Formats: sequence, structure tokens, C-alpha cells
Amino acid sequence: MQETRAAEPTPLKPAIPAILLAGGKSSRMGGGDKCLRSLAGRPILDHVIERIRPQVTGLVINANGHAARFDSYRLPVVPDDIAGQPGPLAGILAGLDWAALQARPAHGFETGGRQIDYVLTVSTDCPFLPLDLVSRLLPTMAEGAEIAIAESNGRRHPVIGLWRVSLRMDLRKALALEHLRKVEAFCDRHRTVAVNFEGAVNFPGGAVDPFFNANTPEDLAVAERLWAQPRRQQI
Repeated sequence: MQETRAAEPTPLKPAIPAILLAGGKSSRMGGGDKCLRSLAGRPILDHVIERIRPQVTGLVINANGHAARFDSYRLPVVPDDIAGQPGPLAGILAGLDWAALQARPAHGFETGGRQIDYVLTVSTDCPFLPLDLVSRLLPTMAEGAEIAIAESNGRRHPVIGLWRVSLRMDLRKALALEHLRKVEAFCDRHRTVAVNFEGAVNFPGGAVDPFFNANTPEDLAVAERLWAQPRRQQI
């Protein structure tokens, strides 16, 4: 069952990598990698990384196909391993599996000796993500939540959140055996807390939801206009 509650920033700093979900088909954008489309002279992915990197202990790209197209980022790239392109749940599973693997001595992701208990997942078509995303999601995990997802303006964003690595076996079962495809349906079978982000990224001409995503060329044009104006306040 899902519930909504307020959350306060936390000083805890566990090892939390971010899984940058870039495995979608991008059909509404005309195909290709949405995250590599240009926004304000740089790929959308650059903007996502710029906002998320200070909040986490490392970054991993989830993408299918030739990983070489992301070589310039010098980040691990992990593909889905569930056949049929089942959607973002497969990318989340790839991230959880990758995080679990880092606990083995043969692998060298920098955790500072800390076990990876949670991963952050974010869409790579969201260039205005909150700068306090992790610090506001994390307290719910300390209180026993298994998944903490973002919410804004009455809408939940289930692919943007913290996930316990221990969920990976049930997620694999849900995908491979039960053919579950909806992120919300998987959240409903675990203790999920939605954390409300009331703020916005403000511009002289208005404000934008921090979870605005560029799904279409029209969305990208809106983001371009917003980004071109001087920002007065960010969250």
C-alpha cells in the first residue's frame, strides 16, 4: 500500500549510487536516445547528471544496445537482462543487481567501505530534478520503507525514487514469472512512501515542476525556453 508523508532532510550519508534510466524506446520523441537530445547546448543527460551527482556516491547508466554511445561519460553502463523490453522495471532491476554485485571483492565501485542498501533511480529525460531529492527521500527508508518515490502537484513519479537492494529477487520474479510491467503495481506489493515535493524551479516567466520530463519534441521546446531564461531559484 502506498502512503504520502512529509520528509525532512537527513545528515546520513550511506553509499547510494544513482541508476540513470535510459533504456526506453523514446517513441514519442521519434526514436533514439531522448537523453542525448540537446537542451541548452548540451545533452539532457548532462543536465540530469549535473543535478544528481552531488547527491549520490556514484552514477550508473541503464541502457540497451551499444554502450559505446555513452563512452564520453566514463560511467558503467548496465543493460536490461529481461527479454522483450518490459519497461522501466527492468532497468530498476538491472540497477539493483549491479548494486548487489558491488559487495563482492572482485568489483571496485567506490563505496568507502559502506554496503549499498539502496539505489536511487531517475529518468534521464528530467532536466530540472530537485537538488535535495536524496536528502528528502532517505528518511523514509530509515523508518522502514522499502521504496520511497517522488510526488509533485498531485502526481506520483514511481521511477524516481530510492529502492532497497533487497527487493531485487522479488522484482525478478515479478518480471520474469508474473510478467508484471507497471512500476506502480510493484510498488503496491511493498511498503512504499511517496514524498511530496511542493517547490518548483522558478523563472521570470513562471515555474516548472521539478519532475517535468521531455517526452516529446514539444516538451523539449518548452524546456529549451525555460532553460534559456535566467533562473531565480532552484530546489
